[in-house]
Amino acid sequence: MTTLNILLGVFGTQEMILIVIALLLLFGGKKIPELARGLGKGIREFKDASKGIEKPEDEKK
Repeated sequence: MTTLNILLGVFGTQEMILIVIALLLLFGGKKIPELARGLGKGIREFKDASKGIEKPEDEKK
């Protein structure tokens, strides 16, 4: 069983709807895409940085 299945198995439909409503109330409809975009950029930068760490090792061989 994967980690994603375990995490999603904990939350049912009602809990997911409640979480979405809470996020909309806290951040508003306009702020959520900005937060997701920022998260995506952060993940992309992390992946690029981790590839940069791997490249010098490949060049040594």
